[in-house]
Amino acid sequence: MSIIVKIDKSRFPNLSRGSFEDREYHFKGGIVGQRVEIKVRGKKSKKAKLLNIIERSDIEIESQCPHSEKCGGCSYQTLSYEEELKYKKELIENLFKENGIEREMEIIPSPVHKNYRNKMEYTFGDEYKGGPLSLGLHVKNRFHEIINTTDCKIVDEDFNTIREEVRTYFEDLGEVQYNRKRHEGFLRHLLIRKATKTGEIMILLSTSSQSQLDEEAFIKFLLDLDLKGQIVSIYHVKNDALSDAIVPEEIKLIYGKDHIEEEVLGLRFKISPFSFFQTNTKSAEVLYKMAREKIDAKDKLVFDLYSGTGTITQVLAESAKKVIGVEIVEEAVEAARENAKLNGIDNVEFIASDVLKVLDDLDKNPDLIVLDPPREGINPKAIDKIIDFDPEKFLYISCNPVTLVRDLGVFKERSYEIEELEIVDQFPKTSHAECITLISRID
Repeated sequence: MSIIVKIDKSRFPNLSRGSFEDREYHFKGGIVGQRVEIKVRGKKSKKAKLLNIIERSDIEIESQCPHSEKCGGCSYQTLSYEEELKYKKELIENLFKENGIEREMEIIPSPVHKNYRNKMEYTFGDEYKGGPLSLGLHVKNRFHEIINTTDCKIVDEDFNTIREEVRTYFEDLGEVQYNRKRHEGFLRHLLIRKATKTGEIMILLSTSSQSQLDEEAFIKFLLDLDLKGQIVSIYHVKNDALSDAIVPEEIKLIYGKDHIEEEVLGLRFKISPFSFFQTNTKSAEVLYKMAREKIDAKDKLVFDLYSGTGTITQVLAESAKKVIGVEIVEEAVEAARENAKLNGIDNVEFIASDVLKVLDDLDKNPDLIVLDPPREGINPKAIDKIIDFDPEKFLYISCNPVTLVRDLGVFKERSYEIEELEIVDQFPKTSHAECITLISRID
């Protein structure tokens, strides 16, 4: 059954509520003030699926993106950036208020809100069954349909050029996309990474093993493209796994070096195909600078838990006595160690392990602990052990305010309080945001 409702409330992240005949329905997407068509999931269910926007909200403007109606990548292309910041700020403040934390927060805008993404993973497919080859993002609410994102507003401009040229190249060759239902076809994904400061570009093509790639011709075609940056690394991945993801069953570097180099706050970082790095380099610099300024690490022992490729570890190492980073992804730890060597930093140590497992082996007493966990937040089994180290302060950087507010409740129970809490808009035009929280022990 489909019905039309007016969105009267939204919750972070981008979850809406509307009423029909005295019954309240909840669904993903939408903006407060819109009249929308939704499909109810069952006779007694309050859950629904957003189908169409019937009438825009008063706070919306004309979208600058030609794909915003169909593409599932962005949530707020119809809001001015100023309005988007206000909207996100209110949603996050309400989330904290609902969980007993009532405070005014500042939202730090991104230095750039267009063409900022330095990494993109595209999928080969078709926009409709039996249609021509497409390469782009999934159509909203339609997993098997792929939209050609010819003029995406949030990716680096070179990405739009590479995406379209690669699509045309394979269409002219007559190569077909991998069908995720029948598990037939050749072309699967295209991954592009670009270092904002150096302009170095990495390209990774993922295919099945059901055809052959003329590597020499593909390399020449890519190097002949007219780009602002420079392609310095090209990979070919063969992937016959059933999941719709880039699974490097067989990975081959077919051109150039095995990484690109980025620069953040004067430090150099090698980025490999699958290593984690913030997708908005300029905003990441703002975030890391804030982290450095919020805590006095001078001559102190710092634990950086969930350290990734060691970006924050090295930023803090410039003044700290020593920083110990813990990260479960071994490839990220290897990259972190290499990056430390690259920057001539020798007062860091990286441990490749699950944070939960390594806590019992860390017999040192840190002065400060930095936490930058994945979207699911801190493992509930680990959080008490982390607090048991009893440092004077924690700095908690979170890409998911929902799990952050949950974890902050545990810190409160353990006699810690929020000293500072700010929102950093790392992901303009999307429903996501980063939070940075300084937590202090109550003496």
